[in-house]
Amino acid sequence: MPRTISEKALLTMKASQYMNASQRQFFRKRLAALAHDCEQHIGSARNNLQTPAQADPLDAAVEEETCRHQLRFMARQEALLGKIRGALRRLENGDYGYCKISGEPIGLPRLLARPTTEYCAEVKARLEQNERHYAHQRIG
Repeated sequence: MPRTISEKALLTMKASQYMNASQRQFFRKRLAALAHDCEQHIGSARNNLQTPAQADPLDAAVEEETCRHQLRFMARQEALLGKIRGALRRLENGDYGYCKISGEPIGLPRLLARPTTEYCAEVKARLEQNERHYAHQRIG
């Protein structure tokens, strides 16, 4: 089992070492930690939702708004958890770190910034440009 490396050591590796065993282990640990954090946040948000309703109408309104915020937060965390689990599956399949469309390496700096990313920067920019173009056509 390769030893865990630091971000700095990861970034100093040669391009020919891309997604070697040490790098895969680094991202596996990072993704597992992110998944654990998401699960903790979801559990905490669920606990916050289990407070009894207030009899006072103003307190009830505040509680309802707080619940709405908690539900939105939980939805975002659950979506992130799904992306993390998908990244872990790609890691196990050997696809992690490579763009789903072009097959090109995503790159370590991008993966460090966003470990769940599925696309290299060029493809992601093109996808976002297409989204803006089609959204503009629907509006206009």
